[in-house]
Amino acid sequence: MPPGEILVVGTGQSGCQIAEDLHLAGRTVHLATGSAPRVARFYRGLDVVAWLDRMGYYSKGIDEFDDVDAAIVEPYAHVCVSTAVADELLAGWGLKATVIPNGVDAARFAAAAGPQPVATADREKWRRRLGRYVLTVGGIEPRKGSLDLLEAYALLGDPDVRLVIAGGETLFDYRAYRAAWDERAAELGVAPVVLGPVDDAQLPALVAGAEVFAFPSIKEGFGLAPLEALAAGVPLVVSDLPVFREIFRDAASYAIGPADLARQLRAAPRTDRSARGRALAATYTWPAAAAAHLEFYARVLNTSQRSAQSASHPSSAPTVEGFCPIRG
Repeated sequence: MPPGEILVVGTGQSGCQIAEDLHLAGRTVHLATGSAPRVARFYRGLDVVAWLDRMGYYSKGIDEFDDVDAAIVEPYAHVCVSTAVADELLAGWGLKATVIPNGVDAARFAAAAGPQPVATADREKWRRRLGRYVLTVGGIEPRKGSLDLLEAYALLGDPDVRLVIAGGETLFDYRAYRAAWDERAAELGVAPVVLGPVDDAQLPALVAGAEVFAFPSIKEGFGLAPLEALAAGVPLVVSDLPVFREIFRDAASYAIGPADLARQLRAAPRTDRSARGRALAATYTWPAAAAAHLEFYARVLNTSQRSAQSASHPSSAPTVEGFCPIRG
C-alpha cells in the first residue's frame, strides 16, 4: 500500500461510511470487497433504493444505461425461462439460449382452493372483506397493463364485482404513471382495491377466492402469478402475447385491448377450464427446473474445460452457446 493511502476492508454500512468520510477528508481510499462484493443496504439513515432514487437511477430508460448490450453478449452461456424470450435474444443479438421454465408450487395453491375447513375459512375471510372480485397480482405499472385493466373493469359495469390489485411497488419510478392511473380511476368513477404487498401465507387463499384472475401485461418473460391462479382452478384472462400462448396454451382466455379484456373477464367464470388449468400448472415444478439447471451448469462447465484444453487450436474450439436476463 503506498504511503498515506488507506485500505478499508468490507463494503457494508460501516465500511462505506468510513470510506466516504476518509475520501471527503482528502485521503486516498481503497475498498477491499472480496470475491462477493456487497453494498450497504442502509447508508447514512437511508435505504440504498432511496439513494438510487435521489441519483435519478430509476428515472432512466433502459437505453440510457451504459453497456446494456454487454450484459447480454458477454456472458459465456445464456438461460431463458421461455422460448419467447429466447427468440428475442436470438433475433436481437444472434445468441442461442437454453430454455428452462420456472416452476410453481401447484399443490399449495390447489390446497387453498380445496374443501378442507381451514382452506374454506381462509377463502371466506377474503370474500367477506372484498366480496366478489377480479384479482391481479403485480402492482401498478406500465408493463403490467394497469391502465388497460382499469378501463376494462369500468366497462364491466358490475358494481358487485371489485377489482383487487395485490403486489408491492416496483423499484422503478412510475409515480407519474400511478398518478395517471388514480386520475383515470376517478374519471371512470371506479374504486379498485389496492392491497399492496400481501403476506405470502395469505396469498394462496386470496388467489383461490377470486372469481377470475386478470394479467394484461404488455411484456413478460414467463408469468408465474397467472400459473398460480391456474393451480388454484381460477379462470385466467391474459393479454395475447406469444409467451402466454406458449406457457398457458388452452387453459387461459386471451384478450387484446380493454374492450376485449372486459368481454373475456365477463365470460371467463362461465368457461370451466379449471381441470385443464390445474393439470397444466402441475407440469411446471421447481424440482424439474432445478434439475435442468444442474444439467445445464454441468454441460457448460464441461464445454468450458474442453475449450481451455483446446485453446491452442482455435479452429477446433467448441461453439459458445448462447445468460439471458430472467424476466416475469
